[in-house]
Amino acid sequence: MRATSWAPALAAVLLLSGCGPAERSWPSVLELDYPPAPQQLLPDASPDAAAETPLAELADPGWLRDTAARTGIPRRALAAYAGAALRLAQADEGCGLGWNTLAGIGAVESVHGSYLGARAWADGTVRPPIVGIPLDGREGVMEILDTDGGVLDGDVEWDRAVGPMQFIPTTWGEHAQDGNLDGRADPHQIDDAALTAARYLCATGGDVTSDDGWTAALGAYNRSVSYAHDVADLAESYGG
Repeated sequence: MRATSWAPALAAVLLLSGCGPAERSWPSVLELDYPPAPQQLLPDASPDAAAETPLAELADPGWLRDTAARTGIPRRALAAYAGAALRLAQADEGCGLGWNTLAGIGAVESVHGSYLGARAWADGTVRPPIVGIPLDGREGVMEILDTDGGVLDGDVEWDRAVGPMQFIPTTWGEHAQDGNLDGRADPHQIDDAALTAARYLCATGGDVTSDDGWTAALGAYNRSVSYAHDVADLAESYGG
């Protein structure tokens, strides 16, 4: 979620500015010309998945192989999106979030963790770390003074968005999840980041298979209408 809430969606790649606090009430889809909710898809689950399976092992390996080849999404990032959708399907049946929406967000926010030569490694850690611009109030950017002493973003003057799903420190602190079950939540670890994004979207949108729910969820992540259209187009494309 980027704090350049009213900037064009392309700024997600060019500026990487950060995921801001959500407003809980949004005008209808028609008032803001948001796109309708794309179809939300679940991946095939691994037959070996158990209750305490790390996120990246939840999706069927054959599905991951074929879908990565079809979509061009790096397999390690795809495993995080798919695993987060499967985990949410177990934990929050009323949400309905699909892996393809998470993939759409990941593509716009950080090119699936590959922005400026970064990549998600086998352990899910994105290296080098992806850190956005300072949220210093310049045109199109929120002004957010440092809230974490630079612990997450390395900046003790301003907050910055961090990780492949671009969270600002306060939002991460409120919603952080441990997707790989290593005992800690790390915004630079793609399983943790994808599961946190999924939880946040469901918490703000409710039923994201509905147009109003999907609009509320995406509006909380980023208010830009063009951003929502980009994510929707990508989600539909990835869904095939």
